[in-house]
Amino acid sequence: MITALVTLLVPLIAGLVYFVMAAEIQRVSKFRKIMFGEIGYKKVFLAFLLFGVYFATRPLQNLLGPHPWPMIVNCMRQVFLMAIISPSILVGILHWVPSEKGTPKSVVVAAYGAGAMAALIFVLINFIAIDGSKVLATIGGINIYDASWFSSGPQRPELVIVHLVSQLISPVGFFLLSAAYVRHRRYNYPLSEVYNLMPLKWKHLEISLLIFAFSLVFAGLAAFLGQYYTYLWVIYFSAAIIAGLIELKGIKIPPREDPQDLQ
Repeated sequence: MITALVTLLVPLIAGLVYFVMAAEIQRVSKFRKIMFGEIGYKKVFLAFLLFGVYFATRPLQNLLGPHPWPMIVNCMRQVFLMAIISPSILVGILHWVPSEKGTPKSVVVAAYGAGAMAALIFVLINFIAIDGSKVLATIGGINIYDASWFSSGPQRPELVIVHLVSQLISPVGFFLLSAAYVRHRRYNYPLSEVYNLMPLKWKHLEISLLIFAFSLVFAGLAAFLGQYYTYLWVIYFSAAIIAGLIELKGIKIPPREDPQDLQ
């Protein structure tokens, strides 16, 4: 019962947090556009909105039925995360570059291309390794399913490694690159700049990105060193809630110490 509740409720809470974040960015859109640029603002807003969809749809992976539904929903959600959300965050943050031309198109193409390739590898490994499903629990006569790895054949740890490496590229790699760039920007932000609280706001974003990235790594190691049960990914659902709340706090910080003229 506890496993089922955690599996279903934690992603819904995480999704709600990111929907609130997207709504908050929309509320203060006037100032976000001033500070981040039109394109960067739109991409980061879209990324948060899609994050909400990504987390909130996790219960569908458990409720639609037995194999192949858990695998199909997992593949669709991970393509969202790896090929769309993660590159959108990186590209949105890179658009903070103070240049009329913004981020080169080649960088944008490379980001989305790498994300799509990592997602393709993830999906292919899923189709090879997932050969069934298991019942996690039953609530009110409704079975809670999850995908089962290697249930009818020998364990193939090399596939698990490739599966995890694809996620080290996206989303982990993209989040770490985003955090590194945010760190660079906040340490090189002019002290005389009128938006003097921007480094503090960016610090919250950097911390939230690092928490999310390292929680993915930790969950992957926990799954690989134990048995490859997908419910261990609740680790990064919980971390995502923490990361989201930290970034939401950063969003609420005004861009300057005396923001009355920006109201």
